[in-house]
Amino acid sequence: MTTDTATPQNSDDLEAEVVATADASEDGAEAQATAQDPLELARALLGEDAAPEDMGGLLVAKLQAALAEIETLKDAGLRALAESENIRRRAEREKTEARIYAIDKFARDLLPVADNLGRAISTAPEGFKGDPAFDGFVTGVDMTQRELLNAFERHGLTRVGAKGDKFDPSIHQAVAQIPSDMAAGDVAEVFQPGYVLAGRTLRAAMVAVSAGQPAAEPAPSDPAAS
Repeated sequence: MTTDTATPQNSDDLEAEVVATADASEDGAEAQATAQDPLELARALLGEDAAPEDMGGLLVAKLQAALAEIETLKDAGLRALAESENIRRRAEREKTEARIYAIDKFARDLLPVADNLGRAISTAPEGFKGDPAFDGFVTGVDMTQRELLNAFERHGLTRVGAKGDKFDPSIHQAVAQIPSDMAAGDVAEVFQPGYVLAGRTLRAAMVAVSAGQPAAEPAPSDPAAS
């Protein structure tokens, strides 16, 4: 029967093991003391000169200041984000308006052409009506005007101002007020049509506004009745 016997440990190895164990214990204790010492943490935040009895109030004040700074930075960030979004929307709106109103000047130059075509039709001599050549000419002018107005419509330019419309100062320019059979405030006569480009008044219509029906004159009194 064989009996196992422990091998004797070298004295140098034993001494090294004891020293290592002692060092490890010392390091662990120091780390534990450092991690668990709130006073040292407070002094690290407030400075070495801070009195222990004042540390509570100082820490609360420091925390409040930090929270206020966070709110300030958060507000500044939100404002910067909002401003960036406003700039983006403004640039998009300006781009859209530039595209829509690009024909503004060109359209203004064409309005007299449309006016003259309308005048030519409305002032055609009555005595020539019935003549095939003359009627064909007037029809051609009328078709030209209609095609021009259709082209205006396709590009967002709309003619406004017609008898019977309710007077609107944004698209009508009143040059007179006259009695008529129309209700007061309605357009009684149109001297020149107006035009609106994509919701913006390019030229207001020149109109006369109805003042309503004239007051009835009193019947003459009968001398025999008096």
